[in-house]
Amino acid sequence: MKVKKYTAPSMNEAMKKVRAELGDDAVILNSKVSYTGGFIGLFKKKVIQVIAAIDPEVENEKLEISRVKTKRASTSVIQPALEKEQKTEHDSNRLVEVELKELKQMISSMKSRDHFEKFSDDVKEVLLHLKKQDVSDSTLFQLGDAMEEKITSESVQAVNKDEWAHKEVKRFFHQYLKEITFGGISYSRKYINVIGPTGVGKTTTLAKMAAEAVIEKRMKIAFITTDTYRIAAIEQLKTYAGLLNVPVEVVYKMEDFKKAIEKFVDYDHVFIDTAGRNFRERKYVEDLQKIIDFDQHMETYLVLSLTSKERDMREIISQFSSIDIDRFIFTKSDETSSYGSMINMISEAKIGAAYVTNGQDVPEDITEVEEDEIVSMLMKGFSYERSSI
Repeated sequence: MKVKKYTAPSMNEAMKKVRAELGDDAVILNSKVSYTGGFIGLFKKKVIQVIAAIDPEVENEKLEISRVKTKRASTSVIQPALEKEQKTEHDSNRLVEVELKELKQMISSMKSRDHFEKFSDDVKEVLLHLKKQDVSDSTLFQLGDAMEEKITSESVQAVNKDEWAHKEVKRFFHQYLKEITFGGISYSRKYINVIGPTGVGKTTTLAKMAAEAVIEKRMKIAFITTDTYRIAAIEQLKTYAGLLNVPVEVVYKMEDFKKAIEKFVDYDHVFIDTAGRNFRERKYVEDLQKIIDFDQHMETYLVLSLTSKERDMREIISQFSSIDIDRFIFTKSDETSSYGSMINMISEAKIGAAYVTNGQDVPEDITEVEEDEIVSMLMKGFSYERSSI
């Protein structure tokens, strides 16, 4: 399926372009009037923008005819030619799947644009950008209302529009998240604990946090690990401990944990690594509470991967709700281009974020976060000029 955008001075001219390239079977998906050029908002030219595509039913009929012809022709050729024909058909089908996906995305974008129809164009472009970042609709509508109020009280034309948008989004989220605590380790509690499901990078993240305490803060620290389910995890932590020249204790039960605490009584801070298990198993959280004494003077961080589905993140948070979580740590930001789930989880759970990690290097690939840092990630790449393309 071929989908294309056309621009012309009039609808007739636009339709001529559509028919010339896509034929009479083309259908119009969307059309709108826009203005280009001009000088300081004056002398702009009116143009018609049309999005057109070949009718899916017609396209499928043509593909079916093509398949029948291919099948008939294949009976008269040798096997290598048949394999080549099958590969061509497979490639063709994949191309159709890609184009169908693009069309669905385009239709979704059009629905989103209609979804925010009540807002002015300047506000709408910001909301559509954040919608692509997967920020929740409820948050976006509140942001839209807040930005509309600012448009009426101060002229957007008087300042750089991109700067205005970034400033207003930051202003909104400062207010929206004002009751939530952000920032890294407070160092007000002796024990620093990371929990979370398997595969989110808890051990590497803990090592990055510990490296900051040792290298930058010059603190005397130690490690405790309860991750006895994976030998590799223990060896990984021991490797980091060797590089930082700090001790490690492996604990299997509450009695071991209390002995380790006694052993490290003279240390500034103790960093605790926990096992990563299937977060859907409630027993995992219960087992964790049997090994670690959460009543100790402890800061606890729940580690979530930004590559996870939001539905899974919510289930993870729910499973760990019996433990007092101080802040979230979001990992794998380098493996995704969508960061809206951070704002969604923070606002829903009323729990702030401490760090975002973006790689495996210790201690480099970790950033302490505040509201502005998250907003910068959400607004990265936004400009009115780009959004209008």
